[in-house]
Amino acid sequence: MMAHEANFDGLVGPTHNYSGLSAGNIASLTNNHQVSNPKRAALQGLNKMQALANLGLIQGVIAPQMRPDIKMLRRLGFSGSDRRVLQQAAQHAPKLLTSCYSASSMWAANAATVSPSADTQDQRVHFTPANLASHFHRSIEQQTTSRILAAMFNDDNHFYHHQPLPTSEQLGDEGAANHTRFCVQHQDQGIEMFVFGRYGFDHNQPSPTRYPARQTYEASAAIARLHQLDPRHVIMVQQNPLVIDQGVFHNDVIAVGNQQTLLCHQHAFLNQANVYLQLQQKMAGNLTIIEVPNNRVSVNDAIGSYLFNSQLVTLPNGDVSLILPQQCRENSHVWQYIQQLLQAQQGINRVDLFDLNQSMQNGGGPACLRLRVVLTPQEHKAMNPAVLLTDSLFRRLQQWIHLHYRDRLVEDDLVDPALLLASQTALDELTRILKLGSVYDFQRV
Repeated sequence: MMAHEANFDGLVGPTHNYSGLSAGNIASLTNNHQVSNPKRAALQGLNKMQALANLGLIQGVIAPQMRPDIKMLRRLGFSGSDRRVLQQAAQHAPKLLTSCYSASSMWAANAATVSPSADTQDQRVHFTPANLASHFHRSIEQQTTSRILAAMFNDDNHFYHHQPLPTSEQLGDEGAANHTRFCVQHQDQGIEMFVFGRYGFDHNQPSPTRYPARQTYEASAAIARLHQLDPRHVIMVQQNPLVIDQGVFHNDVIAVGNQQTLLCHQHAFLNQANVYLQLQQKMAGNLTIIEVPNNRVSVNDAIGSYLFNSQLVTLPNGDVSLILPQQCRENSHVWQYIQQLLQAQQGINRVDLFDLNQSMQNGGGPACLRLRVVLTPQEHKAMNPAVLLTDSLFRRLQQWIHLHYRDRLVEDDLVDPALLLASQTALDELTRILKLGSVYDFQRV
């Protein structure tokens, strides 16, 4: 039975701002306190979705979180009217306020880890929402993410939704940003590669010293068990601590893979030669590994351009494209390497460039914005069709963004209760457009 990979991109939320909340994410820290443009950010992401749909790919939409998270601010001791809660938080705990306003759910690669039915024992698609335990502003996403995914993939005969792993230092899980699946055809049983940054319990193992390693071995192993994966078709790989300390906070900042191709930096993994050997053995030699030498593209170049935070997609005509941010063209080392990569014909034969500057300035490129889900025709038919991008939905979402989003936002605006009300109004309408039901707390009172 044929299967296809679908991409589900996170819609940028109405409160997209630059608050520098993400330790280890160089772009996020560098652009702290800059003026953001939520409307432009949302339109840039939506335009990428439409372009991929026009290329013949299955493209869907993931709704953003409701921000600010007033319920969390109340849980943290602020009380009174919503206006009073915002004022108190701004006065006494401004970082808590900016955290509860974060639009970071736009990076849907962190929403969950997904295993297709071809890989799981019960032959259902398995979803485990990420607990995102390493940062407070992301750890508060998991409950709403679970509701949204359940409303999108809403047939228990085809989809299995797990709870997020317990939120703890030892079980930090950052979702699909640290997970890659290899296969010959999408419907074949694949090899699922889980990349972790450190061991949660064994502190004698190598780990970064400057920036946090967000994904633990224990979290990755738990997800593999929960998803009923055959251990013979799983590989556990440790990320190189040295590149984490240079700002490679997720594996998808230093490597990208799909089907029979892995594109990665020379310094992506610990014991990299052994990683290659294991992958080739499990793939029976049906894997093309493209290692980018450090003397051609440095780690700093990779982080600055987000070369590896690309989408590697197979188009209906068989072409394999790298979906890249325009920053790759602006970096001479990276662009020269890309041109030579295309000439080499090693399995990648085209690139498509996109302006995602609003997302990039907060540390997220094309790969961060999407969650990959492999679906059979029956599973495709069984999911909520309202979240799949069509020309009609594209136009409707364009209108929705122009109606509800601001074109300028700074941190001083976060105390404005009108922004909260505007966000509630926008997302209440969005749930009707996408037929999600009451996924937000303010809808469930």
